[in-house]
Amino acid sequence: MTTRGPGPSAPPSLTTRVVGFFGHGGGVAFYLIGAMLLVTAASSALFAHTASLRLQRSVGRAVLEDDTDLLEGVKWSLDATAVALRQAEEAATPPADQPYIVVSTGERELWYKKGEEVLFHTQVATGSGKTLVREGGGEDVWKFETPRGRLSVISKEEDPVWAPPDWHYVEQARKRGAGLVRLERGQSLTSSDGSVVTVSGNEVVKRSPDGSQTTLSATDGREIIVDGQLVVPPLGSTPRRYEGVLGTRRLNLGNGYALHGTNQPDSIGRAVSHGCVRLRNADIEKLYDMVTVGTPVYIY
Repeated sequence: MTTRGPGPSAPPSLTTRVVGFFGHGGGVAFYLIGAMLLVTAASSALFAHTASLRLQRSVGRAVLEDDTDLLEGVKWSLDATAVALRQAEEAATPPADQPYIVVSTGERELWYKKGEEVLFHTQVATGSGKTLVREGGGEDVWKFETPRGRLSVISKEEDPVWAPPDWHYVEQARKRGAGLVRLERGQSLTSSDGSVVTVSGNEVVKRSPDGSQTTLSATDGREIIVDGQLVVPPLGSTPRRYEGVLGTRRLNLGNGYALHGTNQPDSIGRAVSHGCVRLRNADIEKLYDMVTVGTPVYIY
């Protein structure tokens, strides 16, 4: 009877590798597995889930490759991750002894709270999420989203005046099918009727061929147009200062974002703003009187 020799040796199973690895990996291995579970349990933090997946992959690789050096490296990474997680959790946790504002962009609601006590609650309007691209190339792209995360009230204003950014004029020109022309100080635009539009002091004026002069005004939806070209006035000029658009009060959050009133109360409850959080004027006035500079604002 012919007896066959043993076939090729099969590689040790994953279970065998794990047992062997823990046999000489010692406490470091158990430390990592336990810490990995703790990170997974903290998945409510800003990036704990991603950290957990990375740790799982790294520990799995260390086990399969029987690599204690890799395991030590993962342990070091875990220590750094734990510090970052703790900082993220602290930043995302509302203070227990200080009032704070919470804004839900999905529900379009705002709460002013202290601990779990609701001091004020109302509906708001938030960013539309739309994108505007300047025609003709370039890198001018604007995304009208309300920023998420932790911000704070950095200043307060009564009867705020809005200086429209460039995107406002791009948007208005597109709505009207008009061209766009920028008017700088020291420059002038000549219209087809022979009149000249220029900047005089802080005003934009129109000088007619007969020598008469007219001061041109502008507001939201009623911009200056010369021969089918919507005019972008210089910053600081009167036509680039819109009163009433932001309502009666503004709580500035930085980077051009704010909680403010509106001259369009019908927009409340909808995602229609260019990124700011709008409130009815009566609501922003009440909130304005309650809130101090430095108040945390959590937007999600």
